[in-house]
Amino acid sequence: MLNSMRWLAVAAGLLLAAPGQGVAQSATVPPLNPAQWTQELRAFARQDSLTPPLRKPILFYGSSSIRKWETLRQDFPGRPVLNRGFGGSRFPDALYFFEKLVVAYQPRQVVLYEGDNDIGAGATPQEVFQSFLAFEQLMQQKLPKVPLVFLAIKPSPSRWALYPKVQEANRLIREYVAAHPQYLRYVDTATPLLGHNGRPQPQFYVSDSLHMTPAGYRVWTRVVGKGLKK
Repeated sequence: MLNSMRWLAVAAGLLLAAPGQGVAQSATVPPLNPAQWTQELRAFARQDSLTPPLRKPILFYGSSSIRKWETLRQDFPGRPVLNRGFGGSRFPDALYFFEKLVVAYQPRQVVLYEGDNDIGAGATPQEVFQSFLAFEQLMQQKLPKVPLVFLAIKPSPSRWALYPKVQEANRLIREYVAAHPQYLRYVDTATPLLGHNGRPQPQFYVSDSLHMTPAGYRVWTRVVGKGLKK
């Protein structure tokens, strides 16, 4: 865990060093609490002991929209996908566990979904963008030349009032990726979930109006598959 703490400090330093940006986290955002993920990390360790993951996997990482993608292997047959999504994680969690849940697997590609819960907890689009930059910097430092795919933050009926902030965070990240395409890719997993009226289509969401149905994951499979390595 010392390594994780060190790299979290690096990430925090990157946020503070960003010129001209609002770097202080919003006062309403809950503080980092790594202990809340103890059970999920133990479950990952048990999975690894029972069934060692394939060498150099395509690592799916992030919050519950990844964790609940239970058909990942069936959706991408022939590709060495590994799911390491956990709970309602936020970018600070993804940064904290970067060493343990990303670097440790030496992935050939990382597919990241974060920012949804950050905005839900009160983070600004600029804070989400700065967190993405911190994550990308860790990739460059610890996993150079490993491609990073960012999945756009999705619209959700239960968080529809926050969608303008989601759109702004997605825009900032999309434009940065477009300007730095060598090892970065942005996949639009947001607008395909919207209907002709511009609102989330109900068939893509379960009863909590936040997480997705199998139909929603089929949409994601179609758009994400185009960006995966063989």
